[in-house]
Amino acid sequence: MRVLIVEDELYLAEAVQAGLRLEAIAADIAGDGDTALERLGLYPYDVVVLDRDIPGTHGDDVCRTIVERRLGCRVLMLTAAGHLDEKVTGFELGADDYLTKPFDLKELVVRLRSLARRPKDSAPPILEHGDLRLDPFRREVFRSGRYVSLTRKQFAVLEVLMAARGGVVSAESLLEKAWDEHADPFTNAVRITISTLRKRLGQPWAIHTVPGVGYRLDEGSDPSV
Repeated sequence: MRVLIVEDELYLAEAVQAGLRLEAIAADIAGDGDTALERLGLYPYDVVVLDRDIPGTHGDDVCRTIVERRLGCRVLMLTAAGHLDEKVTGFELGADDYLTKPFDLKELVVRLRSLARRPKDSAPPILEHGDLRLDPFRREVFRSGRYVSLTRKQFAVLEVLMAARGGVVSAESLLEKAWDEHADPFTNAVRITISTLRKRLGQPWAIHTVPGVGYRLDEGSDPSV
């Protein structure tokens, strides 16, 4: 396993590096965000131990870049910020795990090995299809860089469609995944929501109706339902 330690407190970074080497884990150090991004572009790391509050490019932006570029490495946030909202923000950015200072080296090693065992081809937190971009954690949707305001139900339906990656999703599946167990199976809620969602996304129409089958994402489609 190869780990990148992104930490501006050199004594701490070197202590962690020495401890990891005793566990047969190769570890490099980057004292700022810019150096971290440079190293990430050169070497195939398995896990990045990332302090959020670092000089240069902020740790949050380093994490965001790792996710957006799909570099294939896991991110373990290492910070003194232990409040729940700070942890939530870290996970929203795409972090895979979170450990607050002070910490026990043994726990760090266990977490690193656990992260390294996870498959690297898991779905990214941000979904993209054509000019559509959906962030399920921040609950945001953009089309060609333009923010699109959606209701919770519209967002849920679009998320299911985007996860299908262009595949056809039946109205029944949408009802199962975007509505709760109390939804009426004979309701026209799916058709209505698709219609309003299509209008919110604007032209060219992004949602195509496959008669008798369901719906799929397809740029330049016929809006008819």
